[in-house]
Amino acid sequence: MRYSASVLFVSFFLIVGCGNPEAAKAPIAESPKSEAASRSVVIPPAFPTAPLALAPTTPDPNTNAVVQQYLSKLASQGYPQSAQGIWIQSGNTLLAKHQGTTPLSAASLTKVATSLAALQTYGVDHRYQTIIGTTGTLENGVVKGDLIVQGGDDPFFVWEEAIVLGNALSQQGIKQVTGDLIVTGRFFMNFETDLGKAGTLLKQGLNAKTWSSEAIEQYQTLSAGTPKPQIAIAGSVKVAAKPPNFTTITRHQSLPLAELLKKMNRYSNNAMAEIIASSIGGAKVVSLKAAQAAGVPQTEVILVNGSGLAVENRISPRAVCSMFLAIEQFLKPAKMTIGDIFAIVGTDEGILEGRKLPTGLVTKSGSLNEVSALAGALPTSQNGIVWFVVMNGGGANLEGFRAGQEALVNTFANQWGRVPTAPAELASNRDRANLKSVIEKAN
Repeated sequence: MRYSASVLFVSFFLIVGCGNPEAAKAPIAESPKSEAASRSVVIPPAFPTAPLALAPTTPDPNTNAVVQQYLSKLASQGYPQSAQGIWIQSGNTLLAKHQGTTPLSAASLTKVATSLAALQTYGVDHRYQTIIGTTGTLENGVVKGDLIVQGGDDPFFVWEEAIVLGNALSQQGIKQVTGDLIVTGRFFMNFETDLGKAGTLLKQGLNAKTWSSEAIEQYQTLSAGTPKPQIAIAGSVKVAAKPPNFTTITRHQSLPLAELLKKMNRYSNNAMAEIIASSIGGAKVVSLKAAQAAGVPQTEVILVNGSGLAVENRISPRAVCSMFLAIEQFLKPAKMTIGDIFAIVGTDEGILEGRKLPTGLVTKSGSLNEVSALAGALPTSQNGIVWFVVMNGGGANLEGFRAGQEALVNTFANQWGRVPTAPAELASNRDRANLKSVIEKAN
C-alpha cells in the first residue's frame, strides 16, 4: 500500500443503497432536518465499577532502583527530576513511581484520554455519518437543484472516500448537478476543517477530470479497475450554517470507531484527534470522562484540547496508566485488546517505526517542544503484562529523551524476559482480513 504525504491511510466506508440500478428511479427519502439527526443514536457503554487506579504506595525496591538510576542520569545532564514522571505496575502491584500523581505536560499521550472518552461515549462500532441529498429532483441522470453534503463529524473522509462516493452516485445514475454544492454541518475532508475548503476538495474528488496529482496518486491505491467518477457540478461551493430542506440521496458511514482510533494513534494524527474530541463535546468533556472512567481525581487530567498540541495539557503518569487499563477493560466484551487501538511494535506501521523498542510492545508516544513521553503495555515472560508511563521534560532534548526511554524499556524487557510477539492479551483481534475483503468489494 502506498500513501501520499498528506493522506496517510486508505479508508473504507459504507454507502447505503449502493449498487441498486433502480435507485435513480425510486423516490428519494426525506432527510433529517438538523445536523444532530445525522448522528447515530448511541447508548453509552458501561465501564467496570471496580477502581482501576492504584494507590501511590511503596513501590518494588528493585524496579524503583532502576528508575532512580535513570532519573539520576537525566539530572546529571541538567534535566530536573521535577520535570520527569514515571509509573510502572503489573496487575495490582506498583513496581515504580516518580511524581506518579503529579500532572505533567502530556503531549500526544492526550490521545489516550481522547480514545477512552470516545469509546465511553460511542462504543467500538460507532460510525460517523454524512448525508448526501438534494434540494431538487433527479431526472435522467441530472440533479436539478443543489447537491447537499451534511457532515456528521467523520474524522477520516479523504480522497479515496470522495472517489468511492462519486462512484456510488454514478451507480444511481447521477452524472450532473445543475446547482451548487452546499456544505453544512460538521464536514471535513483530508482533515480540512474549513467548510468551504472541504467542500471544494469534495467537488474536485467527485470529478476525475478535475483531480489533482495527489488525488490521482490516492486513486492508484484503490483496487484495480475502480471506476473514475465524473460528477459534474455546474455551480460553486457554498457553506450553509443551517441545512436547507432537502431529500436524501445516500448516506456515508465512516469506519467503526475502533478502526479510526487505531489510525489516529498509529500516526498520532492531531487533526483526527481534535475532530473526535470535538464530537464528544471538547477538551473539558474529554478530561471529565477520561478521569471518571480511569478512576482518578479530575485534578490528574487537565486538558485544553484533544490532541496534545499544547503544553497546558497535563496528565499524571498514574492517570495515563489507568486510562490504558480502562480501555483494556472496556474492549474485552468486544473481544478486542488495546492492540486494536494503539500501535504494536514490530507489527504496525506508523510514527514508531525506527525506534528501538521491544517487539510486541503496545504503546503511544508523545512529543511537543521540550516534552517527550512513552506509555503502554510491555509483555514479559516473568511479570506478564507490565504497564508503564515515562514522561520527560525540562529541556530541548527530544532525541535524548527518546533514547533514554528506549534504553529503560529494553532494560526491563531483558530483566523480566522478552517475548517474541505480542501475546493474545495485547494482539489485535479485530478480523482485519474480512474487513479488507469488504473494503475491496466496496471499491
